[in-house]
Parts: sequence; structure tokens; C-alpha cells
Amino acid sequence: MPTVEQEVIAKRPEPLTDASRPFYARRSLWGLLSYLALAVVVMIQLWISPSGRVLAANDNDHGFFLFVLAHGERVVFHGDNPFFTGRMNVPDGVNLMANTSVLALSVPFAPITHFFGPGLTLVLLLTLSLAGTAAAWWWVLRQFLVRTQRAAWIGGLWCGFAPAMVSHANGHVNFVAQFVVPFIVWQVLRLREPGRIVRGGVILGLLIVMQVFLNEEVLLFTALTLLVFIVAYGAFAREVVKAAWRRFVLGLGVAAGTALVLLAYPLWWQFAGPQSYTGQPFEPGKFVTDLLAVGAYARQSLAGNGVVARALSVSPTEDDSFWGLPLLVMLVVAAVMLWRTIAARAAVIAGVVLLVASLGPRLRVAGHDTGFPMPFALVQHVPIIDLVSVTRFAMVPSTIIGVLLALAWDRAPELPHRRRVAFWAGMVVALVPVLPKPLPVVDAPPLPPFIAQRMWEQYVPDDRTLVSVPVPEVTSGRTGMRWFALSGLGFAVPRGYFMGPANPPVNRTGSWNAAPRATADLLRIAGAYGRMPELSEIDRRAALADLTYWRAAVVVLDPATANHDLLRTILTYLIGSAPQQVGGVELWDVKGLIHPAG
Repeated sequence: MPTVEQEVIAKRPEPLTDASRPFYARRSLWGLLSYLALAVVVMIQLWISPSGRVLAANDNDHGFFLFVLAHGERVVFHGDNPFFTGRMNVPDGVNLMANTSVLALSVPFAPITHFFGPGLTLVLLLTLSLAGTAAAWWWVLRQFLVRTQRAAWIGGLWCGFAPAMVSHANGHVNFVAQFVVPFIVWQVLRLREPGRIVRGGVILGLLIVMQVFLNEEVLLFTALTLLVFIVAYGAFAREVVKAAWRRFVLGLGVAAGTALVLLAYPLWWQFAGPQSYTGQPFEPGKFVTDLLAVGAYARQSLAGNGVVARALSVSPTEDDSFWGLPLLVMLVVAAVMLWRTIAARAAVIAGVVLLVASLGPRLRVAGHDTGFPMPFALVQHVPIIDLVSVTRFAMVPSTIIGVLLALAWDRAPELPHRRRVAFWAGMVVALVPVLPKPLPVVDAPPLPPFIAQRMWEQYVPDDRTLVSVPVPEVTSGRTGMRWFALSGLGFAVPRGYFMGPANPPVNRTGSWNAAPRATADLLRIAGAYGRMPELSEIDRRAALADLTYWRAAVVVLDPATANHDLLRTILTYLIGSAPQQVGGVELWDVKGLIHPAG
């Protein structure tokens, strides 16, 4: 029976002669440079001012990843714990293993963060991750699955710059950095080969460890996809499975053992360490793929329409399908061309299964819940599955599309002339409309001298915090998160935007907010709605208790904050004194009012 390689292609690429090597190298270089150039185009508006602009579609996560990159710098240059920080959400801290802290990127790139700031590191990582994911798929496709450079380039282009990838480039470094995935896939498939049990298992285990420190959700998607692929392939090629299953299972065992040995301590931090949590702050079926989204265009595609995309998508960061009708037609053509190939057939099945999963427990069409039950309803509460945002399952078929397009392009020369020309024309019509546009950005408020010139050092001792108003939360206090990150986490802050237990020890369900505090809620609501609350001595005592809990040294209000005058009035009442004007901010020094314990 044929192997997977023999099922996918008739032969591997021809060995290179000495004469052909320079030409091959030049074509490879130009192909890789084209990926990098396109990635720069996508991120160009942020490149213009990495620390002075934020991604317009997702300033929340932009601020969060500035924070985790600054934390990576502190791990390398200050010896901080990589899995936990006490500098945010004082006094409870933040469990960084239980958050998407991208340690596999933040730590190696710490020198860039140290010398140039997290803003530059963020745009650099987003750019390299787009190009790197495309390049990784290009390399695997070219080495093992297709015979031509052009076919591999097409596959890599789609895998690196599909609408889902460009959508997540709005701040989701963890979802854009998928350059390890193609190597995981290939190493899993190679485990069936003789002599690969130990060596292949160890290599796969190390790749799994790296992916854990990039994004565990992507690793879960990859594992589920491979499971479906292997089951489907085994159903079509039972003799192949019968001959290789022992080697395959033993290799997986070596990989699992290697990964568990290296990940045991980090995973303890994630699931049992301080500020660990269980579950998500939303039902598994809340964010799902709209059926019509598969034939529409994403807002960041050339043919995209923002009005249509908003009606069919969870948010600008979650355009996880949006392939367009012409591409759906070409997928049918590709499936017909490749259907005799068992591996391609199994890949199609895996893509369809994960696409159906992304539709959630009930079918949604044109933004409306039809109530029609879907298969995902059977597994939506299974542990681990209930931790993901369901619409992201559509990222799997999006990647499989790239592989199928590469395989079909590779087979196209075998078609009769007219069909070949029609195929190439169809590919152009399908791919050009989904090419990406530059991501939109907005200018961020400039750092006040109090932060930029580190004036805060005169007011905030190491054991106290700087309380910016509104206090940093998932939906407010973005300025405070940005100050904190761009200062290199130089001062400690209460609360913040992160995942942690909702209200421990009573409620350990995951939440995007710190445990409730009366003063934080009061300031957040007043700042958001511009309404003066009825204040009393009870509120003043609560404010004193909260500032004590937060170990506050100063409370800082930026004059550019929305509803600034209202917030200043509230703070003046709660603290009992008027603010000082220091370095472009209004400041209340509260060190004499509170004496935090510990």
C-alpha cells in the first residue's frame, strides 16, 4: 500500500544539480521575501509609529500583548518568574501560564523590548509571524508534498495570509504565530516510518513544548484535526494503518512523555498555581461561525465589505472563515481533482468536520440563531473543548484550504490545456479578492511626562502601586495598561486586563476582570457614562479600603481621559483633597492615608 507521500504526489522533487541550485535558491529567496513584503504591507500603519499607535480594531489585546512582552523583558533582565507576575493586579498577581503570555516569543525577543520598547517588538512579531507561518508551510509543502516552487508558494501564501490570519493580526500574536504547526503535522505523520519511534517522538515532543509556549488553543486545534485526519485516512487505507499503527502509537507515547516531562511544572502553574481558574466567562456556543460567512469577504480583504462582515462576524479579530464564493467553487474543483488521493480526501473530511464544529451548537445564518441543532452540541461541555471560542475552529479548514490549493496547483499541469487555463484563471479570481489590506490603526494619546520621564519614581516606592483612573479593566483603563507596559512594568498596578478567577475563593470561573471592588466599579461606570453618582461616607470608606488593598502610593488622572472633570470631582471627594498638577497629570498622593499590611 502507498505511503502518505506516495498518496499525495507521484514523486518527490527532483534532486538538484549543481547548475540548478543557484536558480532554485534565488526563486526560494524571492518567494520568502514576497511573504515578508506582504506582511510589512499588512502591518505598515503600525510600523510608522509602533509606540505611538494602536490597532484600531483591538486596542484591548494590543495593550495586553504590550504587557506580556514587557514581562518577557523582565524575565530576562530582572529575573522575574516567567509564569507569574505580582506587578499587575496587586496584591493577587496574574498567572501568566493561565494567560496567552507567548513566552516562546517574549523571552527570545527580550533584548529588542529592552532597548526599543514593547511597541516595536509587537509589530515586529506580528510581521514575522505572518511571514514565518507562510514560510513554514511553504517549506513543508515544497520538501514533502508538492513538486513545484509555485505550488508551494501558493499554499504558503494562503496559510500565512488567509483572512483568519490577517484578522487575528489585529493584536493576537498567539494566533498569528503558527510557524510550528506545519512541522508538528509532518512529524506526527512521519511517526509511522520505521526507525522514527524515539527520534521522531522526541522531536515531536519538543515541538509540542514550543507550541504550548506560543498558544495552547492552536495546539488543541492541531491535535483534533490530526485525529480526524488519521481516523479518516485509516478508514480508507486499513492495510497502511495495520502495518504502521504500533510504530505510530509508540512514537506518540515518546512525544507525550517528552512533552510532559518538560511541561509538568509550567502546567502545574497553569492549572493549580496562584490565580489559576476553571472555564471561560462565556458559554462555549456564544461565539460561532455564521454559515453565510464562508462565502463572504472579510473586512480586511481587498473585496471586503465592513457592513456585511460586521453582520456575520463576532469581531474584526474573528473573521475566521470569509473565503468568498469563487474560492468555494475552486475548493470543489480541487477536491474533485484530488479525490482519488486518500490523503487529500482525508484532509477534506478533516476540514469539513472542523468547519461544522465552528458552527457551534445551533446553526446561525445571517446573524440569526435558527435554533437548528448542530453536532457540536454533543461535545460543547467536554473539558478542554469548553475552553475555546468555537468560531476559531474555522481556522483549521482555512489552513487545510492552503494545502489543498497547493496540491491542486501541483496537479494542474496534468490537465488538458483548456482545463488548465480555466483552473489558473479560476485561482486568480478566487485568490485576488481575499488578498489583505493594511490593518487600520489609531493614534494613541502621548505619554504624559509623568510617565515618559519617569517622574513616577519620586512618588511610587517598590512596595506600592500607581493607581491610574479609570482603573485598568478589560473595557476601561486602556491608557493605564499602556502606561504600565511602555514603562517596562517599572511600577506595580492594581487590577488590569487579563484572565483570572472571577471572585476567589467563592467563584474560580475564568474572568477578564479582577475580583470586584466597589471603587473600581464606581469609577468605571462614572467614566463610561458621565453620570455623577450619589456619594456618601460609605463610598469614602470603601475607597480607603480599596486603596489600602491595592497598596496605593498615588492615584493618577490623565486630563485627556473622557469625563475628566467628573472623575476629578469624584476622586477629590473620595480622597478628601484636591490633586497636584505633576508632569501633565493630576495626582493624589495617598501614602499618608493608608498603611497596607504585608
